Amino acid sequence: MHIVAVGLNYRTAPVEVREQFAFAEKDLPAALHQLMRTKSVLEGVIVATCNRTEIYVVVDRLHMCGYFLRSFMEQWFGVKGEQFTQHMYIYEDEQAIRHLFRVTCGLDSMVIGETQILGQVRSAFLTAQGEGATGTWFNRLFKQAVTVGKRAHSETSIGESAVSVSYAAVELGKRIFGMFTGKKVLILGAGKMSELTVKHLYASGAAEVVVANRTLARAEELAEKFAGRPCTLEEAALRLHEFDIVISSTGAGGYVLTADRIVHSMKNRASRPLFMIDIAVPRDIDPAASEIPGVFLYDIDDLEGIVESNMEMRRGEAVKIEGMIAEETESFQHWLKTLGVQPVIRALQEKSNAIHEETLDSLFNKLPELDEHQRKIIRRLTKSIVNQMMHDPINVIKEMSGDKNGSEALDYFTKIFALEERLETGLEGGNTAQERNRQSLEPVPGSGNAAQPKSAFAQAGL
Repeated sequence: MHIVAVGLNYRTAPVEVREQFAFAEKDLPAALHQLMRTKSVLEGVIVATCNRTEIYVVVDRLHMCGYFLRSFMEQWFGVKGEQFTQHMYIYEDEQAIRHLFRVTCGLDSMVIGETQILGQVRSAFLTAQGEGATGTWFNRLFKQAVTVGKRAHSETSIGESAVSVSYAAVELGKRIFGMFTGKKVLILGAGKMSELTVKHLYASGAAEVVVANRTLARAEELAEKFAGRPCTLEEAALRLHEFDIVISSTGAGGYVLTADRIVHSMKNRASRPLFMIDIAVPRDIDPAASEIPGVFLYDIDDLEGIVESNMEMRRGEAVKIEGMIAEETESFQHWLKTLGVQPVIRALQEKSNAIHEETLDSLFNKLPELDEHQRKIIRRLTKSIVNQMMHDPINVIKEMSGDKNGSEALDYFTKIFALEERLETGLEGGNTAQERNRQSLEPVPGSGNAAQPKSAFAQAGL
């Protein structure tokens, strides 16, 4: 069996393509059920965000799985394969495992180290699990992915630095004010960058927002989003002394706030600092204002310099996380390789327990004079003998099952201890392919030999 990841993201497909493959949250259960009816698919998880749509599956064969998954997407979205195949990527086995870990840690995100994707992957897994679409392999893999994602953010500093202009502006403000609790914010202009910055300010405790714009209707629209108040640019200039934070992005041809106006407003501020962020190009605020005592003025170059510096820091932290991912990938692959040994060990334990019980029954029948205390001692000691005798063989077969010839070693082990009948009986219990994940006695093909991206599509003639 194999793990396969197929999808498209912000790197491989423009938004006009990605939006055609967006799974609505309410539709995910139905989509998972249809995915599980797809030929060759034994387990499945769908990760759907604004920047990616990815389908993770456990399949019983690689040959033609690309064709089957493409057919699923064609049917679900009503889009012909030739319209999206060139935008898609596919990973198999080790590459698919590593890709999931990188996604969950935020290393595959547009903003390196962002944390939102961790919750999205966890939610996708829980939805799939709730719909019965996961089994032995994915229950283990996705829980491990969430764990390594948490480790990435708790054991490194990858998520601690501002990597967007709007967030960098807020982080700068914290250096001045500590926190924004009770602070008043003036927004000059009503563009997207201003809106994003206000969101971060509100999240950090800003108390009141006033939006000033050349067009009052647009100011009213943005102010309403934050329960703020609108005003004109002229009124804002006159009321400048009331505010602690000014964010400007108007697109005006000249200075909206001159140094003289800012000097005048500072006279009415009783030495309170004024934090000003000029995101506009050309600039809205006279650069000479940075020389005014109590004024902290930053422009777009200042913020972008901080962002790039922080991105470099995140890239450095990402190297540490890649090391974690390599360890976790190896750990999961080792678990996969030894997965087939579990039913064999269980069969051996059941057989030894049965022999032990039969022997004790015979012994106690021959020695009826033994009291209960004596029987307990005999039971405990003989059980200890059995366990010690099995300890080394079990450890050795666990180790050997992970080797290149692990399947052959399991066969020999099964024959040496005459476990064939017990194993066959265990497989007859009405368990479906998806419930058993077909892993009990099967070797794990391809483990340690990762396929190249898009090879399954190539096999399928896509």
